Amino acid sequence: MVDGSGSILKNIHVLTAIVSFTLFFIRGMWVMKGSVMMQQKWVKIVPHINDTVLLGTAIALTISIGQYPFVDAWLTVKLLALVAYICLGIEALRLAKSDIGRAAAWLAALVVFLFIVSVALTKEPFGFLLFLK
Repeated sequence: MVDGSGSILKNIHVLTAIVSFTLFFIRGMWVMKGSVMMQQKWVKIVPHINDTVLLGTAIALTISIGQYPFVDAWLTVKLLALVAYICLGIEALRLAKSDIGRAAAWLAALVVFLFIVSVALTKEPFGFLLFLK
């Protein structure tokens, strides 16, 4: 169980996850609309700073709870889903050549993000997929 300074880490982790999701959602909308907002300097910097804090708190939390990817299944799934989320996000925001490709990658990334959250909340490798049985 996370307590004391661990609860501060967890709160920062949750807050940065919410900010990450929000920024990704908004940037996806801007990309699909061709908004000039994507050219703003802060849009290119703030998400990376936030995601660095998010990853740092994730690492600190794994150490504090003594559970690790490739040892504990739920953290392994979370890590692998994070890699998928990052790849889909890059596709959605930078690489996709068509509107349909961008939208599909963006929506898929959002679903993967929500899956990651469900795995974190349930500490089960199948997350919200458990409810589809």
